[in-house]
Amino acid sequence: MDIVNRLVEQRPLVIFSRSSCCISHSVMQLINSYGANATIYQLDDMSNGQEVDKALQRLGLKPSIPAVFIGQRLVGGAKEIISLQIQGRLVPMLKEAGAIWV
Repeated sequence: MDIVNRLVEQRPLVIFSRSSCCISHSVMQLINSYGANATIYQLDDMSNGQEVDKALQRLGLKPSIPAVFIGQRLVGGAKEIISLQIQGRLVPMLKEAGAIWV
């Protein structure tokens, strides 16, 4: 899990994804629609992508992607992001973490 911690530290918004995952793409589009500038890690493009994937699974993510960290805290996957959006809590979280400024 240290590998995941190193990748998310000091970044307000991190999304772990795979380039072929349409759900990940939808989550990224939703978050980007608010002007957020996410750091995106495509596991299939990373030399240690399988190791990162296993670490995300150990954090309890099933499926392991998309995995969204806001303010260095694991928020969850698509279901959790959509839930936050519906509750009106996504944008305030992004603002508080410094991922968006408006």
